[in-house]
Amino acid sequence: MREKPESFGYDLWLDKEPEFDEVISALGTAEGYDEVVFCGFGEPTERLPLLLEVAKYLKSLNKTVRLNTNGLGDRIWNRPIAPELSGLIDVVSVSLNAGDKERYRERCASDFGESAFESVVKFAGECVRHVPKVVLSVVDILPEDELKKCEQIAKEIGADFRIRKLIG
Repeated sequence: MREKPESFGYDLWLDKEPEFDEVISALGTAEGYDEVVFCGFGEPTERLPLLLEVAKYLKSLNKTVRLNTNGLGDRIWNRPIAPELSGLIDVVSVSLNAGDKERYRERCASDFGESAFESVVKFAGECVRHVPKVVLSVVDILPEDELKKCEQIAKEIGADFRIRKLIG
């Protein structure tokens, strides 16, 4: 039997995907939180309509809203989604995961194949045009030459760059 995932003592397993009313009920007014983050085991943009609806609610409460994403939302929805984030998402953090398409393919095994890496970079670049802050992030275990490549990609598209610690 598979263990239920946990983080900081919180059980992260859901019995079902929540609907808008259930999310809002759990959030309440998000009192005590300055920022709310869309993040998860899967890709948050897979439920884009719900994400946008909840983000709109959070903005009505004057909350900062961040999206942590693998950057493949455009591919999931077969359309550019960055314009839809405008005014609702304050920060988009894209996990770049690699400095080139070959390493990305090896590490991520994306359903979108060879073109996934370019899709991630393109999405991040589009977000720069529609969202106040965009960050490309990578884990600290990448080789130094690859970290430099990733930082250069961020610079070229106008995004911030962050090296994060590998958790687990």
